Amino acid sequence: MTGRLVAGVDCSTQATKVIVVDPDDGRIVATGRAPHTVTGTDGARETDPREWWTALRTALAETGRAADIAALSVAGQQHGLVVLDGASEPVRDAILWNDTRSAPEAERLTATLGADRWAERTGLRPVASFTVSKWAWLRAHEPESVAAARAVRLPHDYLTERLTGRATTDRGDASGTGWWSSADEAYAADILGLAEVDLDARLLPSVVGPAEAAGSVAAGAAAELGLVPGAIVGPGTGDNMAAALSMDLAVGQPVLSLGTSGTVYAVSEGRATDPTGVVAGFADASGRFLPLACTLNCTLAVDRTAEWLGLGRDDVSPAESVVVLPWLDGERTPDLPGASGTIVGLRHSTTPQQILMATYEGAVASLLEALAAVEASSGGSGEPLVLIGGGARGATWREVVRRLSGRPLLIPTAEELVAIGAAVQATAILRGEAPSTVARRWGTLAGQRLEPVTRDDHRVALIAGVRNAIEAEPAFSGARG
Repeated sequence: MTGRLVAGVDCSTQATKVIVVDPDDGRIVATGRAPHTVTGTDGARETDPREWWTALRTALAETGRAADIAALSVAGQQHGLVVLDGASEPVRDAILWNDTRSAPEAERLTATLGADRWAERTGLRPVASFTVSKWAWLRAHEPESVAAARAVRLPHDYLTERLTGRATTDRGDASGTGWWSSADEAYAADILGLAEVDLDARLLPSVVGPAEAAGSVAAGAAAELGLVPGAIVGPGTGDNMAAALSMDLAVGQPVLSLGTSGTVYAVSEGRATDPTGVVAGFADASGRFLPLACTLNCTLAVDRTAEWLGLGRDDVSPAESVVVLPWLDGERTPDLPGASGTIVGLRHSTTPQQILMATYEGAVASLLEALAAVEASSGGSGEPLVLIGGGARGATWREVVRRLSGRPLLIPTAEELVAIGAAVQATAILRGEAPSTVARRWGTLAGQRLEPVTRDDHRVALIAGVRNAIEAEPAFSGARG
């Protein structure tokens, strides 16, 4: 049986997960998981990238099937900045996607070229999440780290390179850096040459195609991880691209992902160029595009509120007059990286259960507003709305999305879609198949359909009114003045 299975790796913000899969039917035969440490305060979010490698080793060992893996691929959290020295050791901890310290640098980068030019060149307008902004922050605040840099990587690149010994990335994850041009399908020399960036392209990994292997497992990595030397390593990709790949989405089919952050996206045949920055014009892992909008605060913000109130996640009641904007880590959509959480409409009669329900609603309302922009970019408004991520398993999340959207929902039965997408990629490379053929055979998109309910226009309008007022008062929101 040695060598007949494939593996998908999901290196997320909080943990590394590994699934071992039968490539014939997509049956998951073993799983493993190991956590990461995230540190930082006042907008900082960092992890030592060596923890990702240790977590991969632990998760693979937990599966008990590492020696049976013929091919694997790594999907990772997007945008993180990994800086390595000449010995391929981290110069400093990785700066994660949800680190908001680079918001001023993002503003300066936008002003340098103009939002329209950024969108046309890269499909993005700089915000604090993107790698180019983090690199500009590092240049401004830690010039010694920049001077020591001999390689710049994304999280999935770092793990893939340690597996293979080759420096590679893919177009999907590269499209989230801010220095890769979705127009040219290449690194953007004009962006790399900006004074705020000044990054030598030779420090960046080569970009492999969707059907191209990154390499094979090197002997040293195989000995560390229990893998077979020479096992195929797929190109890898970003987490959202992997989830989309796992489901073989039709063009325009909308997806709403409820995780630590909330994301909405749809596969598109054409690239998105939104100078407002609401929609990021990413590439996907199939050769097409993945216009996407993201909010920083989703399940983690709701769970934190429930913890403060001493409630279970589903211990809620109608919010009545209460509106909550749960921007506990600042916000990306809208672009208010310095914002803080807001509660309005409190009464003597207000209960903790009402506040918790209003927190769910505030998170969902932002996502649905972003969804409208994504659907306009992708040219689709398909139904039903595919609901994925950890929150999709929660009864309250489902009902709030259904009530505020007024749309039918499809909740795939399959879990760990990011890891499944990586396994689809590994299988496609191993067997020379199209990823869509693999995903269709595995039936990942099959699931439960929930019919629509009447849209709660009153709550939608109330939340929008409060949000508009807060956005107009940056001092009150905690945004930069």
